[in-house]
Amino acid sequence: MRRTGLPLAILGSLFALSLYAAPAQAQATRTWVSGVGDDANPCSRTAPCKTFAGAISKTAASGEIDCLDPGGFGAVTITKSITIDCGTFPGGILASLTNGVVVNAGATDRVVLRNLVIQGVGNGINGVRWLAGKELVLDRVVIQGFTVLGLDVSKNALGALDVRDSYFTQMPAAIKLTTTAGNLVASIDRVRIDNLTGNGIEAASANVFTNVSNSVITLPGASGSGVIASANGATMNVDSTMFENNNIGANASVSGASLRLSNNSFYDCGLAVNVAAGGNFLSGNNNKVGGGGAGSTKTGDIIIK
Repeated sequence: MRRTGLPLAILGSLFALSLYAAPAQAQATRTWVSGVGDDANPCSRTAPCKTFAGAISKTAASGEIDCLDPGGFGAVTITKSITIDCGTFPGGILASLTNGVVVNAGATDRVVLRNLVIQGVGNGINGVRWLAGKELVLDRVVIQGFTVLGLDVSKNALGALDVRDSYFTQMPAAIKLTTTAGNLVASIDRVRIDNLTGNGIEAASANVFTNVSNSVITLPGASGSGVIASANGATMNVDSTMFENNNIGANASVSGASLRLSNNSFYDCGLAVNVAAGGNFLSGNNNKVGGGGAGSTKTGDIIIK
């Protein structure tokens, strides 16, 4: 009996070891990408990754991906709270024949894109698509060269959009906002939009409330509107913004759409303001129109020249 004690003890120890599994590698709260990085790396500052897609899988929720140097870091799909910030080195996303960034995050998630140049090279689809998540921030982002939209917001729940200090150019339309459920509130401040063929900023469904301020929308030759509320129940509030060479500067194109204007300038537009029959219009009596079509199709509006 004594001879079996030691082998049984060893067997028990081996069995206990077999139950132990090494923990998965922890995700970092901050990761890094570099033009000379490698996605096989841990994405640390001293061993950065090559692409945003490689770094995001190694970044914890609510963490941040930063750029060590200028570079093209590839298209990315975001499914959690994250910040991508290229700081003083604007990071590039080259999105040929695809979307630059797709945000399909959780209901309470916040996504921040900062200091990025998202380039569609003339055949990319959308610069940014926001499908799900609570909040999306675009801060100092350049989006250009796409075939559909610069920013496509297509949500089925409430959300808040913040676009600031950004530039949209060389595409059919810059920003289109839709939601099928819940309110979508968009704040668009200090944004430049030019060289489009269609609309600048469109509130395209009910329960979309869009606030545009301190921006410049220049659309010579475009067939659309600088800003447009194109759905019953959509609201467009515009303050301290310049519209130049637009087909229509500000437009409430259907019954039930709302357009509110204060301290804006409309220069050389085919029509400064259009409000369809049954649309809602409010003016602060401090807007200016110069050249082109002065005034509006709505009887009694108080745009001044």
